[in-house]
Amino acid sequence: MIQTPKNIAIIGSGLVGSLLAIYLKKLGHQITVYDRRPDIRNVQFSGRSINLAMSDRGWTALREVGIEEEVKRIAIPLDKRAIHLAGKPEYYQKYGKEGEAIWSISRGVLNRKMIDLAEAEGAKFHFEEKVWDVNLPEGKIYTGATEKGAWKEYDYDIVFGCDGAFSRVRHKMQRRSRFNYHQEFIDVGYKELTIPANEDGTHKLDMHSFHIWPRGKFMFIAMPNMDGSFTCTLFLPFEGEVSFEKLNTKDEAKKFFNTYFPDVTPVIEDLTTDFFKNPTSALVTIKCYPWTYWDKVALVGDSAHAIVPFYGQGMNAGFEDIFALKEIIGRFGDDWEEIFKAYQLERKPNADAIAELSYRNFVEMSSMTADPMFILQKKIEKRFAKKYPEKWIPAYSRVTFSNQPYAEALANGNAQEEIMKEIMKIPNIEEIWDTDAVDRKILALLK
Repeated sequence: MIQTPKNIAIIGSGLVGSLLAIYLKKLGHQITVYDRRPDIRNVQFSGRSINLAMSDRGWTALREVGIEEEVKRIAIPLDKRAIHLAGKPEYYQKYGKEGEAIWSISRGVLNRKMIDLAEAEGAKFHFEEKVWDVNLPEGKIYTGATEKGAWKEYDYDIVFGCDGAFSRVRHKMQRRSRFNYHQEFIDVGYKELTIPANEDGTHKLDMHSFHIWPRGKFMFIAMPNMDGSFTCTLFLPFEGEVSFEKLNTKDEAKKFFNTYFPDVTPVIEDLTTDFFKNPTSALVTIKCYPWTYWDKVALVGDSAHAIVPFYGQGMNAGFEDIFALKEIIGRFGDDWEEIFKAYQLERKPNADAIAELSYRNFVEMSSMTADPMFILQKKIEKRFAKKYPEKWIPAYSRVTFSNQPYAEALANGNAQEEIMKEIMKIPNIEEIWDTDAVDRKILALLK
């Protein structure tokens, strides 16, 4: 479908802004993308980007505009978690059925590729041009080198805010009456480190696994890159007995890693230098409503619904916003007011659901993956799902390996968890977990 051409501004050249530019160009619109930052294709990466996990929702959105295979060439499939317990051999948890995997991809590498693809479609990019103000009713934006200096005015038919968790476009919308806004930081921050490739360019750890070192209230993760390295992220409380505030010297940092991650310390490149050179960043959940202003302005991705990264769904949710928007455009044609109404009504409940799921998954990844009863519960679920695939799809598979609405995945996951609470109360469940008696009990509870 080609719409009546509009002159559209997209604020933010990140992953969501770049993909939205591709979608809208293919619908026949004139697209200009603004970003306050320099062109990422010309700068060195900063050491503050968690590697991304592309899953089915993201691939669906890329497939729609014909770029899935090109992006897969810069991604690595991960079909399992590798769990590194303290003082025990590592073990593996398969993510889903045979052939199901999440894909590790560098945010910076993907962003560069997406900008190239958007430019190839004809989108225009204005880097180092910060948007200071937006006239919502008229679709005008104002840019300039400084907030107090001279501004340029641009007039657009539609403005999309894709400028992230601390969106300037949303900030302007917040100042209007009846705009609801909530933000919540968790008390855990993150810092990025690197495991370099072997001398021959191979990976030091299994390259098709998402590596997790769960340690209760904190954890360490590693995701592979195409060059043989791993992007690693330490998630640690800001304050407390074991926290970032306690790690102020190179000796303290080295002792911390030797104590909690002794198998990692020898392979982390320049551990103590990178630890203090790379920033400690915060993690925030942001919810707001409405996401649109009449037929003039709409928020997409993190500007509408920033979430913590523990389900690997931030990018996927933003890409799904765009896919859903295209589907809605197919229903309403050129009626942008109806398009925007339907878009926010459809996506808001799903954004809230994945925010909740993402927070819960931090608890699961950091502590429960090391709990023997949790491990047993997952084994029971996996066995039952394999035997009765039409009756039981695990919550993780619903979120990661399907396009089922997040809100439905959350509701189904909650119902399944109530059933499993009853199953785990069965006497001697450790001995009888793989028997028909347990299967019959689950089937009875499902009715």
